[in-house]
Amino acid sequence: MVPSFLSLSFSSLGLWASGLILVLGFLKLIRLLLRRQMLAKAMDNFPGPPTHWLFGHALEIQETGSLDKVVSWAHQFPYAHPLWFGQFIGFLNIYEPDYAKAVYSRGDPKAPDVYDFFLQWIGRGLLVLEGPKWLQHRKLLTPGFHYDVLKPYVAVFTESTRIMLDKWEEKAREGKSFDIFCDVGHMALNTLMKCTFGRGDTGLGHSRDSSYYLAVSDLTLLMQQRLVSFQYHNDFIYWLTPHGRRFLRACQVAHDHTDQVIRERKAALQDEKVQKKIQNRRHLDFLDILLGAWDEDDIKLSDADLRAEVDTFMFEGHDTTTSGISWFLYCMALYPEHQHRCREEVREILGDQDSFQWDDLGKMTYLTMCIKESFRLYPPVPQVYRQLSKPVTFVDGRSLPAGSLISMHIYALHRNSAVWPDPEVFDPLRFSTENASKRHPFAFMPFSAGPRNCIGQQFAMSEMKVVTAMCLLRFEFSLDPSRLPIKMPQLVLCSKNGFHLHLKPLGPGSGK
Repeated sequence: MVPSFLSLSFSSLGLWASGLILVLGFLKLIRLLLRRQMLAKAMDNFPGPPTHWLFGHALEIQETGSLDKVVSWAHQFPYAHPLWFGQFIGFLNIYEPDYAKAVYSRGDPKAPDVYDFFLQWIGRGLLVLEGPKWLQHRKLLTPGFHYDVLKPYVAVFTESTRIMLDKWEEKAREGKSFDIFCDVGHMALNTLMKCTFGRGDTGLGHSRDSSYYLAVSDLTLLMQQRLVSFQYHNDFIYWLTPHGRRFLRACQVAHDHTDQVIRERKAALQDEKVQKKIQNRRHLDFLDILLGAWDEDDIKLSDADLRAEVDTFMFEGHDTTTSGISWFLYCMALYPEHQHRCREEVREILGDQDSFQWDDLGKMTYLTMCIKESFRLYPPVPQVYRQLSKPVTFVDGRSLPAGSLISMHIYALHRNSAVWPDPEVFDPLRFSTENASKRHPFAFMPFSAGPRNCIGQQFAMSEMKVVTAMCLLRFEFSLDPSRLPIKMPQLVLCSKNGFHLHLKPLGPGSGK
């Protein structure tokens, strides 16, 4: 039997706890209301579409066709308009080159309201860092993306792509359309594992590597689900849900894998023979480069920094490439005349060679223009977010104070009819040297722009060229009219129903 004084103590403790929770909740609400007032006041001079009393614009943004809804708003409200996710998170949504330049020519940090969701997985790597530490990491990582480092990766891209194309040969024999997206995703992730850790498919037989592959795939999907589910935006609530617990388990698998590889590599590098062997390899992997990176003050990356940068590279590098390749092949199927011209160009470049060399990539003029035009119409990352570290004044005289949130709507920018005549038309010649030189430098931003642009864009473009050239040499792509892709913006631009294409093998020697 519980003594009466203990019952009273528990009762009092419960009341105190309840009171504390109510007070903390009230203070949180006051803080949110004050922040909302600040954001709303900052955007007073920017008219926009009407908002729902509770969800803001969130319901419209979640609908199929939301991207084209934003394009219609861009026609209605030139330059920019407010965009509210619920009642407490409001961005100024911009889609005009001069507005983009005003913000993206500076080094403002990523908006924590969006990018803090990434921290549990990728930590504080280059994507989310700001200030002096971001600058230090950027300097340390930049040599890892020099073309001398990238040159040997062409062989890695080729090897992974051949595995995918052999799989497609078998599927194509059935004479039916099939969804290419998952196979492209597997190829892109396999490529990154080779470029990051020095192993890919050959290592996926090991349970540790296989578990890592599955964890990265799972984390990407769970992150996308969380972003569009507003009930999951609160950390405390999310970690209590089955999705949240699954996310944490996948994070642990990914972190354990990366930590173990880093420990093994560091231990191996203590051996001079191993050091010499690594230096004599065909190519250094990303981890080798990070471990050998020192700044001018002889400071190197800590183990936590190493893991964050590896996880960031894996996260940013495979999903964006998967999206870009899938939409490009869809464009080729939709526009067979451009597909034919690209194929003829890469056949001529390949000649009697068995595979492409680094110097061949610069000769792929028409293919590159087609890739850029597919990026324009279907940017892999359709929207990015910043928080202003200082006030900004735009070209039309309107301004925003420090602390304001900016949404750069790349999809709407790339369809801005004031910049791109007939924006829905697929026209690769927009990217001829002559036409590109006349265009605003912030009109085309598939890799963002300014000092915080994508450090891996040369890596991504090289991979895109190798993969797409090899695809076009092996197959003729055509549409399945009954299963056209439905655009769906998530972390990257996906298709709600996949990418179902007909593939016709072109036979042995088709590359000759």
